Amino acid sequence: MPVMDGADRREVVVRRSARRRQTVSAYRDGDRVVVLIPARFSATEEQRWVADMLRRLEAQDSRRRRGRPGTDVDLAARATRLSESYLEGRARPASVRWVTNQQRRWGSCTPRDSTIRLSGRLRDMPPYVVDYVLVHELAHLLVPGHGEQFWEWVRRYPSAERARGYLEGVEAAAGLALDEDCDDPVAGAVEAAR
Repeated sequence: MPVMDGADRREVVVRRSARRRQTVSAYRDGDRVVVLIPARFSATEEQRWVADMLRRLEAQDSRRRRGRPGTDVDLAARATRLSESYLEGRARPASVRWVTNQQRRWGSCTPRDSTIRLSGRLRDMPPYVVDYVLVHELAHLLVPGHGEQFWEWVRRYPSAERARGYLEGVEAAAGLALDEDCDDPVAGAVEAAR
């Protein structure tokens, strides 16, 4: 039976299982939280475990948010640090900002006006993934397209391959069709959608 969590009015669904003996777990399913408990738990134990699992999920979310740029100003500062660290400080964007209208791209860059936009969907991803997309877009300020010279700049970021794999996994899990001929997972889903 669904219940509402008082803190932020999210739906909490408790699923009891006769096969589950001692373990309790919880996960997010869209806007809901699903808590899995043993069938033998009393109503009091259920309430205690639901509250505990909601606290644990919030703590997990809080740990994930640490180190992530929150505002456009934070994002621009991060881009500057990344440019200095991996691109010899040569990439100097005029603006870097979060956007909500990019559902098929992780980021985009307009070299003619030196602007970079990152999809808001990246906010919940690990910091190294956000950094990779920033480095990718910053590299476009140095080299247009996705030729070898472009990738030489991007590969200077030590977690580039790991981040690319992460993004490819997210795209596969979301069922996004990827263009097999595209060597760029940041833009691949867009190319496939055309």
